[in-house]
Amino acid sequence: MTRRTSALLLASMVVTSAAWAQNNTPLVNPVGDKSAAPTALISRDVLFGNPDRAQARLSPDGKQIAFLAPVNGVLNVWVAPVEHPDQAKPITSDANRGIRQYFWAFTNSHILYLQDSGGDEDWRLYSVDLTSGKQVDLTPFDSIPGPDGKPLVGPTGRALRPTAQIQGVSEKSPDELLIGLNNRDPRLHDIYRVNIKTGAMKLVRKNDGMLAYICDDDFNVRFAMRFTPKAEMEIVRVKGDAAEPFATIGPEDSMTTGPAGFNKTQDVLYMTDSRGRNTAALKAVDLKTGEEKILAEDPKADVGEALVHPTEKTVQAVAFDYERQHWKIIDPAVKPDLDYLESVSDGDLGVVSRSLDDKRWIVAYTDDDGPVRYYRYDRADNGKPGKATILFTNRKALEGLPLAPMHALVLKSRDGMDLVSYLTLPKWADADANARPDKPLPMVLMVHGGPWARDDWGYDPYHQWLSNRGYAVLSVNFRGSTGFGKNFVNAANGQWAGKMHDDLLDAVNWAVDQKIADKGKVAIMGGSYGGYATLVGLTFTPDFFACGVDIVGPSSLQTLMQNIPEYWYPFFPVLAQRVGDPSTEEGRKHLAERSPLNFVDRIKKPLLIGQGANDPRVKQVEADQIVSAMKNANIPVTYVLFPDEGHGFARPENNAAFNAVTEAFLSQHLGGRFEPVGDAMSKSSAQVKVGAEQVPGLGSTNK
Repeated sequence: MTRRTSALLLASMVVTSAAWAQNNTPLVNPVGDKSAAPTALISRDVLFGNPDRAQARLSPDGKQIAFLAPVNGVLNVWVAPVEHPDQAKPITSDANRGIRQYFWAFTNSHILYLQDSGGDEDWRLYSVDLTSGKQVDLTPFDSIPGPDGKPLVGPTGRALRPTAQIQGVSEKSPDELLIGLNNRDPRLHDIYRVNIKTGAMKLVRKNDGMLAYICDDDFNVRFAMRFTPKAEMEIVRVKGDAAEPFATIGPEDSMTTGPAGFNKTQDVLYMTDSRGRNTAALKAVDLKTGEEKILAEDPKADVGEALVHPTEKTVQAVAFDYERQHWKIIDPAVKPDLDYLESVSDGDLGVVSRSLDDKRWIVAYTDDDGPVRYYRYDRADNGKPGKATILFTNRKALEGLPLAPMHALVLKSRDGMDLVSYLTLPKWADADANARPDKPLPMVLMVHGGPWARDDWGYDPYHQWLSNRGYAVLSVNFRGSTGFGKNFVNAANGQWAGKMHDDLLDAVNWAVDQKIADKGKVAIMGGSYGGYATLVGLTFTPDFFACGVDIVGPSSLQTLMQNIPEYWYPFFPVLAQRVGDPSTEEGRKHLAERSPLNFVDRIKKPLLIGQGANDPRVKQVEADQIVSAMKNANIPVTYVLFPDEGHGFARPENNAAFNAVTEAFLSQHLGGRFEPVGDAMSKSSAQVKVGAEQVPGLGSTNK
């Protein structure tokens, strides 16, 4: 999310009559304060329901536009003439989980999309013919056979199924694409060439232990990457069936350096590269002479999104994101376009799709306090700016609502590191928008997942939801977060439940010192690594937080490392280096010392856990085992399981259900207002395994 604060303050303070009718939900505050806040309670359905339209993309010829939109409440792909998006029709018919990954084929008459089952991330690839409506399953494999011909079974007893990865598409071969598929060995993805019309599949390269391959536009495998036991990245140059060393990247640079594609003549390799520097720059390497040239760099941020010409393959502009996103222009030919587009609308600019002839773009503007706005941009032929035409916003119901601005901050850790953070306050508590409330507020610390990911500025439904309920909301890019240079990433090595957690504590203490947060009313909440951080907060610092919400977080680093997905094993040396090595006695001791499961007896504060039964990354055992340990120790906990979800909750009904429980839980322990649980649980697959009676309104809805 990269968004710019809207200047339309009046519009953001006015609630239209339609929005008021939709969002004037009864106010409930069980702690006794019956006074309504100046802004209406915004419905969870508005904030977390399906978008109206999202992921708008041009067909390669620029004549059609596709986007995701609901069909009977489930996201599907729609297609329309580019000049008449209101004439769109759905071309897929998913009725369960919804489609979230799709793209155009270069035929201009096919849509390709990926879909898993119940969140298991065993992705299958499908092709849809826009003319006939015919759908082809391009990866129709239900199991991975073992040496005896029987399906292989994973450590949890579940039959292993292959998962498809998109390896490459090219306008030179419009009827085909390259995919990676682990249908031979669950740990390794072989490269196949697949016909999108017939499903015919041909093996291009058998994987002999590589993490990933880099292919060119002629569908030739050119480079491969693997990690050594020392977590070094070896890049090899592929020549037919042979391979020769190209570069060895030390472990300190292995997460910020690597191949990124080719130029048109395919004799120049683009790379992100942090070697000899801190932040990753974009570099061009001449494969004939070895000459290297830096195309773009920033002293504070790693290279981010790149604007690459669709056929010439020249890098025209690069985005960097420290506190906010900014563009560095490389090719003067796009300067008039980007200068003009920056003036069209508030919000951070993204070029999300381009036609092959580069005459038409789809651009999107993202804000912190409103929906994403999509425009069609028709370029001029004379080097001057073209014309942008509004298409739609992704969530019309957000327009005119009293949403709160997100403030970008740079805090200091106790050892002097800069922590880029984001703070959102209730709109009525910060009338002058100076990021300081009138009095200290209860606060929710939102911890991102990964941990090799980052929080950024822009519209965040969780920030808007929780601030609307009366909480300050703080997100912190703790050490290990990506995008801020290799030193920041490497500072997290071996620091799960260590200095990574200290960064979070330092940010909260800053908020308390600044009279933003009420010290006794701070919750910690997050998903994946953020869920782990929540469990760390309640076990390693049991008196610091008032309560915690763990979403698909690992409770034990020991069992987490034992149960990783099979196809993560090529990446395992990096996990061992940065988290802990289960193959050594010292590593096992370290993992045990940083596992909240081993310190359950320290938990003093209320805990809510949400888990997907099909999660391939953080398996259900992670939630089950800590809940069991807490029950055995007579420590209260509320545990909600979703049998049709994986690593997070994709179905809107399930997301709404868990958020309803969370909202009531936080209100009980922090004192904010909440929208009653109502019938949210009955519409979902949620199973409250333990502790329904501990959340207001939940006991009567338990299945």
